[in-house]
Amino acid sequence: MKILQYCQYVLGIGHLFRTIEIGRAFAEHEVILVTGGSEIDIRLPDHIQEFRLPGLEMDREFKNLFAKSKETPVAQIKKERRQMLFSFYKKESPDIFIVELYPFGRRAFSFEVDPILKGIRYDILPTSRVICSLRDILVDRKKYQESYEAKVVDLLNNYFDALLIHSDPSLLKIDTTFSSIKNITIPVVYTGFVTPKPAPNAREMLRNQLKIKENENFIVASLGGGKVGKSLLESVLKTFPMLDTSSRCRLIVFAGPFMEGKDFDRLQKYANKRVRVERFTSDFLSYLAAADLSISMAGYNTCMNILAAKVPALVWPFSQNREQRLRVERLAGNGAMRVLKKHDLKPSRLANIIEQMLTQPLKPISDIDLDGANKTAQWIQNWMNHS
Repeated sequence: MKILQYCQYVLGIGHLFRTIEIGRAFAEHEVILVTGGSEIDIRLPDHIQEFRLPGLEMDREFKNLFAKSKETPVAQIKKERRQMLFSFYKKESPDIFIVELYPFGRRAFSFEVDPILKGIRYDILPTSRVICSLRDILVDRKKYQESYEAKVVDLLNNYFDALLIHSDPSLLKIDTTFSSIKNITIPVVYTGFVTPKPAPNAREMLRNQLKIKENENFIVASLGGGKVGKSLLESVLKTFPMLDTSSRCRLIVFAGPFMEGKDFDRLQKYANKRVRVERFTSDFLSYLAAADLSISMAGYNTCMNILAAKVPALVWPFSQNREQRLRVERLAGNGAMRVLKKHDLKPSRLANIIEQMLTQPLKPISDIDLDGANKTAQWIQNWMNHS
C-alpha cells in the first residue's frame, strides 16, 4: 500500500511524533508524511518519505496563522500550499489518506484539506480510503460546542471512511470530550495509545554513556516543543541545588526545539557539572528509561512515553485548556504519576516533592494499552483486505 499521512503541528511536537510512530508501524509499505510546521531535526525510518509544505504556524491562543517566512503574506503561502498538496496527492495517488486531528481540530487548515477530501469524494482526484487519526481527548469549544460537533460529524460522515482513536477506552473514551460520537456513521475504532517502547537495555546503556552511577539519582525535566511552560523548567533548575541528595544527583533539562532563544539562554545559566540544559534529543525515551524521575508538561506523547519507560513522574498540565489536566487526572487516579499544581512550583515546596518521589516513587501501572501504532497498522491492513 501507499499511505499518505497529513500532519500539521502548530505549537508542540506531539502530533508529529505520534504520526511518525504510526507511520513506522507500516514498515512493509510506502509511507509519505506531509508536514507544514517548523522543521525538526529527526531521522525518519527508511520507508517514510517527507513532503514539506511552506511553513505555517499558529499563535498560542490557536486563533491566527502566521508564516515562518516573514517576507511572504499568509494568503500567498496558503494558496501555494493548497496547490502543492492538491498536485502532490494527484501525482502520488495513495491507497490510504490519513489525516491527523482534522476535522476535530486544525480547522484553520481546511483551505488545503477540504479540496483533497472533496476531490476524492467527487472523483476529481484518484480514489483513496480516508481515515481520521485522533488522540484521546479534545480541546473544549465552550460557547459553540454544539455547532462545532455538528460540523465535525458532517465532515466525517461525508468525506471520511473511518475514525481511529488512539486511546485505551478503559481509561479515556472520546465521548468524555465529544458528546456526538453516536451520530458518527463510519467505523469508530480504539487502537490503544501510541508510543514507542524503549530498548530493553536502554537504562543501562544511557547511564553508562552519561557516567551515572547506580547510587546516583537521575532526573529528566522536559517541555516537549518548548513554546509554553518555561516556568516549570525554571522552577526545577532553581530547586535542584536545594535537594538533600543534589550532591549525588544528576539533572538534564530538555527545553524544546521551539523555545525562544533568550529563554533558552537564561536556562543555560543554571548549567554546571551536575546539570545539563539542552534543546532536544531524538532519543528522549532512552533518557526516560534511564531516569529515576521525570518532571514534565502533560502532553499525550510525554505521558505515554512515561508509561512506556515505567519512570516515576511529576507532571504539570498546560493551563490554557482542560486536555492535559483531564488526561493526567485519570492517570494519577490509576497511580501512574503525580500532578503538580501551580503552588507546587515554589522551589522549597518542589524540593520536598522531588525528595519524596526519589525515596518513595510511585509504581507506574502496566495495564494500559500502549500498542496503538501496531494496532492501527493491523486494523487498516485487515480493513483493506476484507472490504
